[in-house]
Amino acid sequence: MTKNATEKISLRGVKKSFITDDGPLEVLGGLDLTVATGQFVAIVGPSGAGKTTLINVACGFTLPDAGSVLIDGVPRHGPSRKGILISQQGSVFPWMTVRENLLFALDRGAKAKNIELAQRYIDLVKLQGFENSYPHELSGGMLKRVEIARALVLKPEILYMDEPFSALDALMRLRMRTELLRILEEEHHTVLLITHDVEEAIHLADQIVVMSPRPAVIQATFAVPFPHPRQLSMPEVQQLKESILRELGM
Repeated sequence: MTKNATEKISLRGVKKSFITDDGPLEVLGGLDLTVATGQFVAIVGPSGAGKTTLINVACGFTLPDAGSVLIDGVPRHGPSRKGILISQQGSVFPWMTVRENLLFALDRGAKAKNIELAQRYIDLVKLQGFENSYPHELSGGMLKRVEIARALVLKPEILYMDEPFSALDALMRLRMRTELLRILEEEHHTVLLITHDVEEAIHLADQIVVMSPRPAVIQATFAVPFPHPRQLSMPEVQQLKESILRELGM
């Protein structure tokens, strides 16, 4: 297999600016990033560095001013069903039950098959018994599980995750990280995660990318060689965390 055959996501020389009242704001300054098939990459960086802009460019919601985005070696010019974005804002429809939220995503195919598929993913995220519950009847963690299930039911090859657990409390964030790892053991995806939490990045990712301040480029890359489940109190993990924090100027 060639090197290019393993590249799921490739950003090459990506630049992006926005027009503001004070003039052009250069956010991405010629950024290069490669994510291999099946790899879990977490991106951290200073506040305002352009992390969300990067993931919006990667998943096709924002077009770059210069450079290219390739998925499986093919240039991307907009969103596709190969990838699903799970954001910090959430996207569960409040007027639909858990099952209806999943079935809405499955707008094609036989009804009986879609119901069976929806139930499979409800079971996968451990929401059995809540199929007919509405979002206001669920906890924050359960809502996030619904969102993950609705993303997975479409069988995307790539999960783009923009601080998906940031609205949860610390204990629930830890539980959701553990749940995500369990799900990824069964459902193998390429994952690109944006997070402000270095410990979360170490807990989940195979590789951690540090973005520079604007205009952002890749400042440093760290491999995370520890097998799952990871003990975050291990001295080696703490050394990695300190190295990443130093890159962030902390």
